[in-house]
Amino acid sequence: MTSFRYVALARDGKKVRGIQEGFNEMDATSRIKEKYDVILKLKKVGFQGGGILSMEIGGKRLNTKAFVLMCSQFATILKAGIPIARAVKLIADKTTDKKIREILFRVAEDVEAGRSLSSSFDDEGGGMFPQTFVETLRAGEESGKLPEAFASVYRHFDKQTKMSGKVRSAMTYPLFVLLVAAVVLVVLMVAVVPSFIQIFDSFGGELPLMTRMLIGFSNFMKVALPFIAIGGVALTLFLKLYGATDNGRIRLAKIQLRIPVLGNIAELNAASQFANTMATMVESGIPLTKAVSITGRVMENFWIRQSVESMAGRIEEGHTVSDSMREAKCLPDILTDMVGVGEETGEMKETLETVAEYYDSELELAVQNALAMLEPSLLVFIAIVAGFIVISVYMSMFSMYSYM
Repeated sequence: MTSFRYVALARDGKKVRGIQEGFNEMDATSRIKEKYDVILKLKKVGFQGGGILSMEIGGKRLNTKAFVLMCSQFATILKAGIPIARAVKLIADKTTDKKIREILFRVAEDVEAGRSLSSSFDDEGGGMFPQTFVETLRAGEESGKLPEAFASVYRHFDKQTKMSGKVRSAMTYPLFVLLVAAVVLVVLMVAVVPSFIQIFDSFGGELPLMTRMLIGFSNFMKVALPFIAIGGVALTLFLKLYGATDNGRIRLAKIQLRIPVLGNIAELNAASQFANTMATMVESGIPLTKAVSITGRVMENFWIRQSVESMAGRIEEGHTVSDSMREAKCLPDILTDMVGVGEETGEMKETLETVAEYYDSELELAVQNALAMLEPSLLVFIAIVAGFIVISVYMSMFSMYSYM
């Protein structure tokens, strides 16, 4: 059945808002008319798109900073004892992100109509909000600890956002240098060097070997550049289409883990995601089977995601989490052993938080070490290319002087 939000007129003339379940719009309408004579508004619950013209750039992409701030505001306001519907409206008024603000106004209407906050966020968000967020709220509602649930998801996503920000900022400089170097090299080979070639040809004589190599590479670039561009586009398209299939995504995910340096970073990132998300789920009181299933959905590597999600079935059969992790063979042994210790001691939450801090620091260190190797390599490469071009040009100039 589908949920419909409605606004109707009661017999005393007052407007009444509510949520009605129905197989379709006609069924929901007939059910509402059993209680109220006039229906002013009827709308299917959920994210409603407005066509191409109303779409915003970025689609349903969540603004993580605005989302984290929203969680922090909810934790503070609800702790002060403000009713949920009022709290949602207050935060909606203060939120600068347009998407989140529109969703919050719809959530406020749902909550006023008697709907649970977690279900409303899940439906109105249209899949935009992480499942970790929705399930933690649901557990908080069931336990009567909704402010604590918001505080938990705030800590979790704030930590993730800061870690992602560190990785992005660390990668920005070397990627920018590599991009500039590639553009400069193409411009030199395609536009600058050919002008020197004409000058060299006008003087005649035999040019030095390095200059001939430079001219040959320049001629090659002029001919091959369109094919390189087409090949790059074709490769990108192939990887995208191949990655859209389950077998393709699994193979590409496994290849990602085997790439030197980057594979280690991907593995550490997966371990960090698993430990942090599981710690949040366990803290919220969510059963282990469901916690593992939700954790699997947030894993970035597709092969690891499928392996973690399959662990839920083993746990339902009576296996421990650590044994299921050993059978899956998709996460580091240290993480598996630490989870086993947490199960044996009954302190799963504290153990997961400890191992999460360990993998967070290891991930940050791995990124820094990768950059420490990448930056000097880039500088040496650029220096070699630039030096080769300069020396080739100067040697040719000296040769021309000898013919004058």
